[in-house]
Amino acid sequence: MWTAEFDRFVAPARDKPQLWRTFVGMALIALGYVLGFVLVIIALFLTLGPGESQAYLATFATGGTPTLVVLFLSMFTLPFISAMVAVRLLHKRASRSLFGPHLIRDFITAIAIAASIYAVLSLILPLPFTPVPNAPLSLFLSFLPIALVAILIQTGAEELAFRGYLQQQLAARFQSPLVWMLIPSLAFGALHLDPTAGVDKAWIILPPTLFGLIAADLTRVTGSIGLAWGLHFLNNCSAILLMSLKGNLSGLALYTTPFGAEDLSLWDPLVWQEMAITVIVWACVRLWVVRRTKRAA
Repeated sequence: MWTAEFDRFVAPARDKPQLWRTFVGMALIALGYVLGFVLVIIALFLTLGPGESQAYLATFATGGTPTLVVLFLSMFTLPFISAMVAVRLLHKRASRSLFGPHLIRDFITAIAIAASIYAVLSLILPLPFTPVPNAPLSLFLSFLPIALVAILIQTGAEELAFRGYLQQQLAARFQSPLVWMLIPSLAFGALHLDPTAGVDKAWIILPPTLFGLIAADLTRVTGSIGLAWGLHFLNNCSAILLMSLKGNLSGLALYTTPFGAEDLSLWDPLVWQEMAITVIVWACVRLWVVRRTKRAA
């Protein structure tokens, strides 16, 4: 399971691999999430006042406004910074060691491969429902540049936390991939769990956990978070900007589904189709990695 690239990626973390440092580092990143959310709430209260800001935040249950969606995504700036601060303070190493080499090249490559596959599959697999028009095109385009930056920050924060930091630190301490691949992936899946949804909706962690395993594998074979970040970015752009589940951060999407996450079940074909497409994209990206490795040899 180890590759030479992954060994180089993990090497900087071996100097200070103590678990207590990793726990404190993850706590620092989690604190960044909390503080980011608090700062958004404070900014709204100072701008709109208590009554109007509460009414504004209440729209989040039905998807939120474009501004609220961008604000929510922007709050990931603090955990993004927190991950880099954690390695500097706790592990005494450079923040850039979280990213790995060829970051931009791999990021763009992953987007290009995944976008091509999505385009082909959209022609082959017709939607089993009629999309509902949502954000007007003029409004969508006016928010698009800042929304792309916000999604870049949001996905980058999660990749730094789970692949760039937690996977790296666990691999510095444990040889088994059951630890350094599975634990970060399960933690990433649990991040998407709605604690108010009930036990019958616990299955919702399966798609993000699967993505976490795929991202961990791509990090393993390349020694970089570039491919994982690129796939994550494109996936979230699709889910937030193009077609969102109804009421699920959908305020800026061009279209929404006629149903929400609460209407889906584990046995819904759409859930398994989503996971199957994720596996297809991963297989194609892995094939590209193999071909690149052979050319370089």
